[in-house]
Amino acid sequence: MTQLSAAQKQPVQGVRPSTDSSKALYGGKSTRRITVRDITAAKERGEKWPMLTAYDAMTASVFDEAGIPVMLVGDSAGNCHLGYETTVPVTMDEMTMLSAAVVRGTSRALIVGDLPFGSYQEGPVQALRSATRLVKEAGVGAVKLEGGERSHRQIELLVESGIPVMAHIGLTPQSVNAMGYRVQGRGEEAAHQLLRDAKAVQDAGAFAVVLELVPAELAGEVTRTLQIPTVGIGAGPETDAQVLVWTDMLGLTGGKVPKFVKKYADLREVMGSAAKAFAEDVVGGTFPLEEHSVH
Repeated sequence: MTQLSAAQKQPVQGVRPSTDSSKALYGGKSTRRITVRDITAAKERGEKWPMLTAYDAMTASVFDEAGIPVMLVGDSAGNCHLGYETTVPVTMDEMTMLSAAVVRGTSRALIVGDLPFGSYQEGPVQALRSATRLVKEAGVGAVKLEGGERSHRQIELLVESGIPVMAHIGLTPQSVNAMGYRVQGRGEEAAHQLLRDAKAVQDAGAFAVVLELVPAELAGEVTRTLQIPTVGIGAGPETDAQVLVWTDMLGLTGGKVPKFVKKYADLREVMGSAAKAFAEDVVGGTFPLEEHSVH
């Protein structure tokens, strides 16, 4: 079992967290790549931090310039960009390509690459082989995989092999065929299982854990119990960090979005209006004009 280092221990109760803004994940002065050690230090300081998904170099570069400290190349790309109904069909080849693009588009953010369904469930050796691809071929700084107690051995081997792991419990979308899309951890037995899962991934050496669609009170309890940071998505305000799928956050997703999403822009309307304006100019003969022509 992996022992936690002194850097992973929680700050002493009653001691005021450091307010050195130069070390902050968001808005800090450092231009080097953020590492898992920085994530651990943020927990010690009591600093909350944002994480967004990214799937291409151009979008990732925008978020990097905005100071987003951690980006997840999620298998949610299957829903958002590849046209799949769920994340299940996403392949290692697709995740490697997308992760490499995000790495190339950034210079400061820690890039976490998702291990897709079927790439680690066979056991630790398969997980190591898959994670190694994302580290060597794509250049990610960490990987993410779903599952608590059931993924303990995979996480342990990856960490022992030098690959940082972000765990993911609660709603695990790769298991949609078994559990559906519903809140996890409701009821005493389910809450105890979620706590066991959280402790299992910490004991295995994960540097952080995503809590998805978990009751806010339970997510707060998990956050207070663990020494590693928690990343919430639909898990209330008490987690150490928050993550959203960027197409939801910027209003690009069509149709209904989850209740926990806050839309910060309406890119779908902006892009649609721009496309219509372009089409009308072409049909009406007002584009291109002389100033758009090469001689």
